[in-house]
Amino acid sequence: MNSVSLVWQFARFNDLPLDDWYAVSRERIDVFVIEQNCPFQDLDGADQHSWHLLGWAESNGARELAAYCRLVDAGIKFAHPSIGRVITPQKFRLAGFGRQLMAEACERHDALYPGLPNRIGAQARLEKFYQSFGFVTDSAPYMEDGIPHLEMQRQAKP
Repeated sequence: MNSVSLVWQFARFNDLPLDDWYAVSRERIDVFVIEQNCPFQDLDGADQHSWHLLGWAESNGARELAAYCRLVDAGIKFAHPSIGRVITPQKFRLAGFGRQLMAEACERHDALYPGLPNRIGAQARLEKFYQSFGFVTDSAPYMEDGIPHLEMQRQAKP
């Protein structure tokens, strides 16, 4: 797995091919609903107002979704733009793809939304992971869909 590199795809919802959106939807359900045993409404109306960042692992002419997140426009989830639905499918964990994904997402955020901070609702167990990308916790823990969360913000790059 270490020799696999990601090929990035970045598109608005309406520009995603249906097969790619299907792969995203399947992995989001696998991770958030099945793996975390958390029945919730994944299709929350924000996808149509987001950029979608897909990291594909390609090998022998085939590709698999190895990392994904969405960059949600300001005013949809929070007053500021946000990164959300961050996933690395189980098969690709421990390969460093989650770190690559967040680094890429932060770069894309800075290019798309210059001068604006990024606000996230993070699972509390991932607080240190997000802090390593410059996010600062600025809320008390709260429950969302039965999972402890924190609000965090990353300041705009000058």
